[in-house]
Amino acid sequence: MSRVAKVPVAIPSGVEVQIEAQAVAVKGSKGLLSHTTHSAVEVSLDNNAIRVTPRVSSGEANALAGTTRALLNNMVIGVSQGFEKRLELVGVGYRAQMKAQVLNLLLGYSHPIDFHVPEGVVVEAPSNTQIVVRGIDKQRVGQVAATIRSFRPPEPYKGKGVRYANETIVRKVAKKK
Repeated sequence: MSRVAKVPVAIPSGVEVQIEAQAVAVKGSKGLLSHTTHSAVEVSLDNNAIRVTPRVSSGEANALAGTTRALLNNMVIGVSQGFEKRLELVGVGYRAQMKAQVLNLLLGYSHPIDFHVPEGVVVEAPSNTQIVVRGIDKQRVGQVAATIRSFRPPEPYKGKGVRYANETIVRKVAKKK
């Protein structure tokens, strides 16, 4: 059995978990998330913890059990604490500004970029050079942050572009004559 799946998911106070057949719903102070598990995996509720076990002993079922446990853990953390990604804009004239549900980015192109924020994710621009992406779904928050970063990824010579707050850019030395 997967080493990840052996550890039960602890349920903090204020979080409710409902399991019906293969559907798992997690409700907390920040919202509600649901997930349909694979038929090779069994999910059960024991003493304020979620246990995930494979129904058959195969490599695929073990892998699915570990993946399901990780997804359920992310759901519990998401509805109780939420997830956050911070981005920084590095470069002369690079700016970010929120207008309703649209993130307006000036990233050195001849035109501004308007990014429409999807539902379930909150994007804030506390300053001209910082962007904060928040939400309860870890995958969605990460995808929105990656999409914003993809508009101008950091380049290796001067480090200009959109980068994660804790990201280190490996810098290259320019050619010299």
